[in-house]
Amino acid sequence: MMRSPVFLAVPATLTAASLSILAGWQRGGWLPERLLWVAIGVVLVVGAHLLPALCRTRGLTIRCIGGALWICCMGATCLGHCLFFLLAQQHAGEVRADALSVPHSVVTIGRSPTQIAEDRASTVADLTARCSSDCVSKRATLRARLDALDVEMGEARRQEAQADRTTALQDRAEDRRDAMRADPVTSRVAALVGVPVTRVDLLTGLAFAAVLEGVACFCWLLTFDTATEHGIRFRDTPAPISTVGYSTPAEPVTPTVTVRDEPSDDLTHVREAIAAGRLRGTVAEIRKHLGCSQSRAMAVRRQLATGAEIA
Repeated sequence: MMRSPVFLAVPATLTAASLSILAGWQRGGWLPERLLWVAIGVVLVVGAHLLPALCRTRGLTIRCIGGALWICCMGATCLGHCLFFLLAQQHAGEVRADALSVPHSVVTIGRSPTQIAEDRASTVADLTARCSSDCVSKRATLRARLDALDVEMGEARRQEAQADRTTALQDRAEDRRDAMRADPVTSRVAALVGVPVTRVDLLTGLAFAAVLEGVACFCWLLTFDTATEHGIRFRDTPAPISTVGYSTPAEPVTPTVTVRDEPSDDLTHVREAIAAGRLRGTVAEIRKHLGCSQSRAMAVRRQLATGAEIA
């Protein structure tokens, strides 16, 4: 029973410390800076988890100071964990985006359609011009060149259209890569509530960090409380039976022992339940059985150990 909260408190603290270590390592630049960030993160995590448990039995002043320090530790730790969550999401998005293939650009071979059109216009002008001699041969040469320019123009336009299609595919692929970089859940939540995805990522990271820290703090508090109860059980000491001596100046001193009264109802109920096997004689179970305060249960437990009467 005493160890059960530890099974959750220790993993929660180790997980939080691991997050702080990774966040501190990513936050620093040089190796000494990274080591210092890691040490600061671990100290803040341990302080955030153990301060409530360590200050619970102290005075009001100590509890107030410890509470203020706990709030500061929780805030700094949650911010550090949020940094880890955001960087982890960014890395995951890059992995998803890299898995999506992007079409390669088309390499254009030859002249551009503009250059071909200028050359064709010049050829047409030469073809329509008058010639002084050997007109048949020159016109045949110009018509052949004009046909070649038409073929080259068709090839250039085909390559230009292919390049346009490839560019459109690349644009769509880049849009898909940008969409893949965002977390699927947070992107849909952002679209549902109408806020930017980055803000949803930040709030989600803070929420995860706060829940983790809260679980660790509460489990350590339960662990210390349970350990305290069991420590009281094993540190019970018998209460001495007081003896009072009455004497007069003319008579010798004759010590008399006070006679115990009958056990109270609470003690009787507890003894009967223990004898019947329905109850174990621990402070926690006595308190639960009687529905009384912690101090009353402790008093009953002491009376069980000593056999004396409860006041």
